[in-house]
Amino acid sequence: MARRKGLTFYQKKKKVNMTLLKEIVSWIFWIGVSVFLALVVMYCVGMKTSVIGAGMEPCLYNGQSIFLNRLVYKVSSPKIGDVVVFYPNGNDKSHLYVKRVVATPGDKVQIKNGFLYVNGEVIDEYFNDKIAEAGLAENEIELNVDEYFVIGDNCNNSEDSRSANIGNIKKVYIIGKAWFKMAAGDSAMGLLD
Repeated sequence: MARRKGLTFYQKKKKVNMTLLKEIVSWIFWIGVSVFLALVVMYCVGMKTSVIGAGMEPCLYNGQSIFLNRLVYKVSSPKIGDVVVFYPNGNDKSHLYVKRVVATPGDKVQIKNGFLYVNGEVIDEYFNDKIAEAGLAENEIELNVDEYFVIGDNCNNSEDSRSANIGNIKKVYIIGKAWFKMAAGDSAMGLLD
């Protein structure tokens, strides 16, 4: 019997190519892992902000962009020397402040004769000049369990913990650690110490 040529409604079932299927599943898996890692990185360091004012010069300049590590202080606490980003008094309607931690919980802070004393020892490694205004630190301050004392590197041109409207910074007000700084018109990045 001869086969008819023309339309037919019966088609042969095609076999599934297992090698191709494994390749497709592999691609989907690795794309999923990549998207997950990208989201984690964006959450941890994806927040970008700009420095406002000259209070952190020469480390950071007015208008310079920085990236934050928002995860680090969820698993640890700020340390002396860290550059932190915070809202003053938790006021999220204010701009973000960028300052250096000079004292941690339990420390005693005082500014006398233009020098910062933390627990009776002079801390001068972050400042180029003597501190002209002691502000709140004229009298010794003892930091509570969750408080940090911050000062800008350009101490005589900085609004920081010495100011009554900022004061000691509570840990919950700290958004993250300044991690990377943009330089040369936002074309290069550098790691902050």
